[in-house]
Amino acid sequence: MSLFRRKSVDLLIQEATQRSGLKRVLGPLELTLLGIGAIVGAGIFSSVGSAIAGDAVRPGAGPALVLSLLITTVASGLAALCYAEFAAMIPASGSAYTYAYATMGELVAWIIGWDLIIEYAIGNVAVAISWAGYFDTLLRGFGIHVPAWLVVDYRSAHQFAALVAATADPSSLAFAIRQGAEALTTAPHVFGVPIIFNLPAVLIVVAITVVLVIGIKESAWVNNVSVVLKMVVVLVFLAVGSVYVKPENWTPFAPNGLDGIATGAALIFFAYIGFDAVSTAAEETKNPQRDLPIGIIASLIICTVLYVAIALVLTGIMPWQQLGVPDPLAVALQFIHADWFAGLVAFGAVMSMTSVLLVFQLGQPRIFFSMARDGLLPPWAAKVHPRFKTPHVTTILTGVFVAVPSAFANINEMVNLTNIGTLFAFILVALGILILRYREPGRVRPFRTPFVPLVPLGAIVFCLYLMFHLPWTTWALFTGWLIFGLAIYFLYSVRHSRLRNAAPAPVE
Repeated sequence: MSLFRRKSVDLLIQEATQRSGLKRVLGPLELTLLGIGAIVGAGIFSSVGSAIAGDAVRPGAGPALVLSLLITTVASGLAALCYAEFAAMIPASGSAYTYAYATMGELVAWIIGWDLIIEYAIGNVAVAISWAGYFDTLLRGFGIHVPAWLVVDYRSAHQFAALVAATADPSSLAFAIRQGAEALTTAPHVFGVPIIFNLPAVLIVVAITVVLVIGIKESAWVNNVSVVLKMVVVLVFLAVGSVYVKPENWTPFAPNGLDGIATGAALIFFAYIGFDAVSTAAEETKNPQRDLPIGIIASLIICTVLYVAIALVLTGIMPWQQLGVPDPLAVALQFIHADWFAGLVAFGAVMSMTSVLLVFQLGQPRIFFSMARDGLLPPWAAKVHPRFKTPHVTTILTGVFVAVPSAFANINEMVNLTNIGTLFAFILVALGILILRYREPGRVRPFRTPFVPLVPLGAIVFCLYLMFHLPWTTWALFTGWLIFGLAIYFLYSVRHSRLRNAAPAPVE
């Protein structure tokens, strides 16, 4: 049979309604909070500094980050409209993987499912690393000091040590840099090799995994609390910081021109990842035809308004050149001597990233779950826990996959990989809308993407634009990952495909 054999939309809908063993407990409010929990997190609390100030090889946007945000918002918004049509029409776990199966065939579905591991699992590695940094800052505020070699990765420790050695006055550097460099000299050694790893990152991943195995309702409750606390902290930052805004800090507005704005958009895209995670909970939604579009679009609109406000206040508080730090919001509040509020922001960042970890680690197992039910992964990956009704096997597998690299990985490479993987998924979803509109124009669509083909084509163009502003090393790693995935498909999946063998998916 053809490698591009497709599942019919009717079959996908039937499977979602008849054989799902997952509990339907989520409504529009919970889905919106789920989206906000995924979107507002590591990006706005950490990568926003690099997007503004840039780094040694890439210029930053400066105060023009507002324009970078608008570019990224347009790309995400156009993709969100495409996601909403699919999510309402095909209420099945799997997100872009499921949509690709219905429009472009099994091979493309496998590619996108494999790619989504980058978005959810690798993205969670980056979030866990960033979470650990803010958590360490929060602990130090209470007088608790974790050894330096337990809160940094080996490569970053070497980079920080080189920076300290090259600086005439190391005390002028951020504490995080000096602490990272200290790890090389204070770490215990085994056979002459320093033992350096990020323990808090591993522990938070383990805790999140346990919560998700217990069940989606419990997970949703934890996420709702985290989102409420996070929103309060963000609003406090805006209220306090807006009083100290100096318009002269916005001049020059675009110090690095269009190149800086484009680079800023490619970097800050990490702050927008997450709205598509809502669609992966389709089979746990009470009324997916109505609630999924509401959850996706509402969460994106709310987050966009917050991001623009944060960007204006952040770049108005202090010179943009000084914001190239891991915790720019806290640094900005310290700059205006609002130390108590800086500590509150650190607390908010910890809560924010906890909810991001929750949502992303919720999405990845359910994609594995869908692929296994289709025969593209081994049957054990489709098992549902008899008591908790959750895909516990793939949830634990995802936890291990995220926890191990969280201990040793470099956050910058993880962010870039997450961005390129997510943008690629957005492109395929938009392409799927065009294909299905052509093949099945008369199909009932509870939510219709407006202005087709302009919206899907716009999503493709904007996403490609952002992808082309990512480093070539990111492209190389991304290509290698896809090649590895294709090898697995041709060695295992193509022979076990239920669609190829005309076998029904298992009922759990």
